[in-house]
Amino acid sequence: MENLLSEFPAASTETWERAIAEDLKGAEHSRKLMWRSPEGIDVKAYYRAEDLAGMEFLAAAPGEFPYVRSTRASGAWRICEHVDSVDPEEANGAARCALEGGAEEIAFEFAALANVSDLGILLANLGEIPVRFEHVTGATVRLLLERLRRRPMGAMISADLDWGADPAFSADAIANAPLDFVPFTIRADRFGESGATAVEEVGFALASGVDFLAQMQELGISLDRAAAAVAVSFAIGPEYFMQIAKLRAFRMVWAQAVESFGVAREIAKARIYARTSHWNRTVYDPHVNMLRATTEAMSAVLGGADSIYVAPFDDCYKAGDKASRRLARNAQIILKQEAYLARVADPGGGSYYLEALTHSIAEKAWKQLQDIEDAGGFRKAADRIAQTLELRRAAQQKSVITRSRVLIGANRFANAAERAYDRVGSRLIHDPDRAALPFEELRLRTERHERETGRMPRILLAEIGDAKMRAARSGFVADFLACAGLAAYIERFETPRQIASADADMIVLCSSDPEYLVIGRDLIAEMQSRGSRTPVLIAGNPETSEQLRAAGIAEFIHFRSNPIELLTKLQQILGIGG
Repeated sequence: MENLLSEFPAASTETWERAIAEDLKGAEHSRKLMWRSPEGIDVKAYYRAEDLAGMEFLAAAPGEFPYVRSTRASGAWRICEHVDSVDPEEANGAARCALEGGAEEIAFEFAALANVSDLGILLANLGEIPVRFEHVTGATVRLLLERLRRRPMGAMISADLDWGADPAFSADAIANAPLDFVPFTIRADRFGESGATAVEEVGFALASGVDFLAQMQELGISLDRAAAAVAVSFAIGPEYFMQIAKLRAFRMVWAQAVESFGVAREIAKARIYARTSHWNRTVYDPHVNMLRATTEAMSAVLGGADSIYVAPFDDCYKAGDKASRRLARNAQIILKQEAYLARVADPGGGSYYLEALTHSIAEKAWKQLQDIEDAGGFRKAADRIAQTLELRRAAQQKSVITRSRVLIGANRFANAAERAYDRVGSRLIHDPDRAALPFEELRLRTERHERETGRMPRILLAEIGDAKMRAARSGFVADFLACAGLAAYIERFETPRQIASADADMIVLCSSDPEYLVIGRDLIAEMQSRGSRTPVLIAGNPETSEQLRAAGIAEFIHFRSNPIELLTKLQQILGIGG
């Protein structure tokens, strides 16, 4: 390999920069090739070894402080299955079925536990596998403590109790808990589902953890024990490399923060639970959710998560069934058993880009921690954090509504022929966490209209004039209308008179800006002479739009249109009600 590489002359950064400047013909490099991420990180077009200068964590191996490369020497992770059955016996049966299908950890979400006997039924015949309890209360934790005192499990048990709800109870739980019980989980996933950037997720989770350690120290709890009693849950979003770097960065800053309390380095290992995101799930074209979940699971694996849950593709509109749960579980089994992703710890280690991204997130998250500490700590800064998340959620929703952020099958590349009514019924579950919901409500409205009237509106995309522009614009409009379940058909015409003869409920002219005024006026005049009231729209936003409106053009569909507002208006024009 050395001999092969020696045949290629070394190229300096200056050489690369000159080549880039030449290719860009003088255009500003940073404007053309650098991406400013929502985290405030300037992502460059390429990275070199010099970009890693001064990064102290690079020499650490997997399993070594500060654990940026993983808390373990292998790439193995646990395949987690969530069980949502309420009845303990049913939940136990579902858990055993999941284990037989390849799951390696069980998370009980809603199991109703009235006493220790219920807990015994729930845990029967599960063997020594890790078990988690979600949506728990203090009463559930008391039952777990009682059960573990009577009958140690021999496997790690964890829960997602919010330590800040009752710090005194939290301290008492730690003092009475066996070492293999982790009662608290910092829910960074809730930050992520609210639109927080990777930096904010890491920073807020870190601040919560630091606040936890400080509070436990004040209450007289051993910090070695406290640090081992908390886990962190992250939602993994679609930003592939950013999500990998997010987990790596969190482990590093957590280890450094815990060490600053005087805790032994071997106890400063973050315990990370990861799950696929919910906010980007779509009811229409739902099988795309499997593709989303696969890339998200890969990010979690490469980021070094300890436990990963892939949600069923259909859980955004119903409880996952056996088939969808199996598909979700098998996605991880394939990554582990067929793609061999468990063979190597931190396979991205040494990548200039990934190392630089990890460093940037860690650096900015640490600054976020300092700002929160200056405000009095995580709990005292709760209002400020909530305001930040509210702004992030609004920005995320806006990016989806304006289609600058793509959700395949929802706000772009939708299949207008798809029907979801039989899957979801006449109404969607109001879920403010899912960004696709406004588009899905439009589509379901169109479906209800079809069921009530027995027909769909005929929308003609009339191509005329400039060959390049007419095709581009008809394609754009067809995709735009499909987001509301409105199918359109395309025909090519030579004259406005031919268009006026078409049988359609709505006509969209697809041509070039300079041609629109003449074509639009002629078409409206021809239709008026025939007594036609068919609405006519323009694909584009020409400078002559005011004149065209005056001539009778109803609306304009273009890149700057607000899809939800305009599609709602078009539905109203077509008689599609609420």
